[in-house]
This record gives sequence, structure tokens and C-alpha cells, in this order.
Amino acid sequence: MLQTLKNAWGIPELRKKIIFTLFILLIYRIGNVIPVPYIDVATLTSYFDSVLSNTILGLYNAMSGSAFRQATVFALSIQPYINASIIIQLLTIAIPALERLAKDGGEEGKKKIERITRYTTVGLGLLMGWGYYMMLKNYSAQGFAIITETGFVPAMVIILTFTAGSAVVMWMGEQITEFGIGNGISMILFANIISGIPAMVNNLFHMIWWQIIIVLVGIVALILFIVFINDAERRIPIQYAKRVVGRKVYGGQNTNLPIKVSMSGVMPVIFAQSICSIPATICAFMGITPESGNWWYDHVWSSQSWTYAFIYFLMIFFFSWFYSTIQYDPVEISNNLKKNGGFIPGFRPGKPTAEFIQKVINKIVVFGAVYLGIVSLLPIVGGNLMSGVRNLAIGGTSVIIVVGVALETVQALEAQMLMRHYKGFLD
Repeated sequence: MLQTLKNAWGIPELRKKIIFTLFILLIYRIGNVIPVPYIDVATLTSYFDSVLSNTILGLYNAMSGSAFRQATVFALSIQPYINASIIIQLLTIAIPALERLAKDGGEEGKKKIERITRYTTVGLGLLMGWGYYMMLKNYSAQGFAIITETGFVPAMVIILTFTAGSAVVMWMGEQITEFGIGNGISMILFANIISGIPAMVNNLFHMIWWQIIIVLVGIVALILFIVFINDAERRIPIQYAKRVVGRKVYGGQNTNLPIKVSMSGVMPVIFAQSICSIPATICAFMGITPESGNWWYDHVWSSQSWTYAFIYFLMIFFFSWFYSTIQYDPVEISNNLKKNGGFIPGFRPGKPTAEFIQKVINKIVVFGAVYLGIVSLLPIVGGNLMSGVRNLAIGGTSVIIVVGVALETVQALEAQMLMRHYKGFLD
């Protein structure tokens, strides 16, 4: 990886792309520490750490680089855009007009889908900004002086600032995608997560020496495991029949249909964590905290309980299967193979081929779900065995995202260098 970055830095055009990406990320991090007017950041941070850190808002805070608990300009971060993308993706399957636009619209249809996603992002940003303001207002009414001034104007300033911040973050991500290196939204998410590394290192050195060794070895092993699974795939052999068109013979070659083990990425983990955090979120709104001594909270809804871990694992399985049904349609794959004269050796085109592909996908979904479950539950298991691990704020979701984005960025740089290498060779 370091050698790839070094080689890319030596190419002037790629160096400009890297500098542009770093510049956008720097602007983003500066916006992450600018507080929204009319909010007492110190009071909000103290209340968030003591009550809301184990709720679904804690997930939002981790994805925003701690900007959510400080109510900064970019507190909503890329959450509205991610939610909008997921909503549009699901609606594309449910609404025939959007499905036709995505499949048959070509480049123009893709631009329309992106435009709809942007409008949806602004709408969700406005809705989430209003929800954030109402939450702060309710906590202020309970005796926590989080909002310093009340009234219509302060409310509009707070809500519109949150909304504008989410729109600017979306724009930054698009600029990185177009003029920088890698996927812009992924790079912003990557920057948010690694911003917590200094605090994690500080907490690590407060642990016992043998615990530090175990944690470091576990992190290295986890990263290697994620890298291995990230590149793992099941290749279904495909053979194309020979066709004679005039005096030329087409087809006859052998290829394969690759299906990645981690086909759903980190989305099943995010959805599962969001669903499993809802009870803890409701408890926080009702005033039930870890210090309350509530049995249900401590043994069922707490993110460190074994019951929570079991439910979390089951939800990962469910959402892995759900996302596989969205991404792969065995019947459509079988029909496309049949139209192009392709077939899987040993299986007749049509229904037998679709059934075989579905069987392979089901097996891969099981392996992928087990992989996601292991990575996601290791921090919970480690926290229950060693209490110091809980203070490190290591999440399986964060590790998968960081490693995945790093690998994608390196691959993008290698592709850019390869393209320029061949261009120079042809010249």
C-alpha cells in the first residue's frame, strides 16, 4: 500500500488528485469542529456520553467523527445521503417506473436517479435536523440547558444549519468522486472513523500490558481476516457456445461469474445495529440509563449483553439474505446467459441454471453472514472479557469500513497508474 502511494505521488496528475482529496477532507474536518449557534456544546457532550452513547445516536456519532454529539455544522454528516441512497435503491425495486429508469435509461437515467437522490438527501437532512432540534429542546425542558435561546429564529437557524451542512457534505463527496481519488462518500466516512484513533490509542495505554498485547494482536488478525474475505469470491464457470456469423466464428470461450463472499458489504451490519439499538434508544428517552439498575436494560437491551449479541447476530443474517435478494436475481442472470449463448457446464439453460445460481448464492450468504457476525461481535465479546476494551470504542462496522475503503483507494490508484502506463507505452 505504501509503495502504491509512493508511486502515485510521483505522477503529477495523480499527485494533484491526492492533494485535492486531502484538501476537501481538511475542509470537512474543520467544519466538524464549528458548533451550531444557540447550543451549549459542553452540556450536550456530557449528556450524550452519559445517556445516549449506547443508543442508535451513538452509531450516528461514530459515523460523523464525534460531530453529532458536539452539534457541529456537519453533525448530520453523510447520514442523510446514505439513507437517501438506500431508500431510492429500495424504491427502484418497488416502483416499476424507477426500475425502468435505472435499467433502461442509460446515462440519462442514471443522472435522473442521482438528481432524485440529491433532493431526497436535502429532504431527509431537513427532517433529521428538525428531529435533532426537538431532541435538544426536550432535553433542555428536562433541566439540561443545552439550547441557550428558544424561539422561532434560533430554531430555524439550528435546523437550516444542520440541513445545509448535510448538503455541503454531499457536495464534497461528489467533488472527491469526480476530481479526487476513490469514492467521495466512502472517503469522508473513512476520515470520520480514523479521527477517533488518537483517543483510542490514549485509552489503550491505560490498560494492563498483557491486555494491550492481546488487543493489538486481535486488531492485526482482524484486519488480515477482513482483507482475505474482501478478496474472496466464488467463481461459477461459464461457457459460451460457438456461433457462425458469415465467415466469422464468435463465442466458444470460457469465463466465469464471480460472486463475492462479502457481497453486501457493511450494510447488513449497519441495519442490524440500527434495529438492535432501538430498544436502548427508547430506554434513554424514558430516562432509563446504565446507572438506573434496570434488569431488562442491563441484561437484554444493553449493547454489551449476551442477549443483545445473539439478536444482533440473527439480524445480520437476515439483512445479509435481504441484500443478496436485491443484488442478485438468479432468473435474470440465467436469462441473460441464455440470450448471449452462455451456459453453466452440467446445467441446462433456464430454470435449472437459475436454481443452481440460487443455491450457490444461499451458501455464500451463509459464509458472508458468519464473517460479518464474527467481525461485529468480537468487540462485544472482548468488552465482556476485558472491561478496558469497552473504552476503546472499537466497532466491527468501523473496522470493515476502514479496511474496505483503504483497499478500494489503493485499487483505484493502481488502476489509474496502469492506465497511464499503457497510455505511455502506446504513445
